Amino acid sequence: MLRGLALDLLSVSSRRPSYLKACPKRDTFAATWSTRGFHRSIPTRHGGIDRPKPGTGIVIDFKDSKGTLIKTVEANEGDDILSIAHEYDIDLEGACEGSIACSTCHVILEQEVFDQLEEPGDDENDMLDMAFGLTETSRLGCQVKVTKDIHDGRWEVRLPAATRNMFVDGKRASH
Repeated sequence: MLRGLALDLLSVSSRRPSYLKACPKRDTFAATWSTRGFHRSIPTRHGGIDRPKPGTGIVIDFKDSKGTLIKTVEANEGDDILSIAHEYDIDLEGACEGSIACSTCHVILEQEVFDQLEEPGDDENDMLDMAFGLTETSRLGCQVKVTKDIHDGRWEVRLPAATRNMFVDGKRASH
């Protein structure tokens, strides 16, 4: 009896591992894999927006907290400020990627622009309460859609001196 059990154990150890059972002819699998062709897909754009043709878009002047011009860009109607900033490599973080779960895309708008926008929702106001350097014209960049109807199609967006990011431990945005 014990002799039969020992033979069974030996035969179990000489069996193929379970992950090879799905592919009983492992050698042919390797040969097939190496001769397979690969296909490329169209590269995706991380900003999620397209740049307008020069002279046709809404002009946005991005300025730092002291009012110094960082960059002047053009955007399409309906694009949000966070996506525009990322498209043009402007250092506006957006840690939650626009899901209204942080205040790192906090921007300060001109009074004329702020007055013509829709009121921020409760979720946005909750996040703005945690923003560094909050002003009366503060908004989350992910929630502000640009439009030509406001301020004759030319916007000024100021970035605060700092952001408060609860998601990472002091790492700077790499946009």
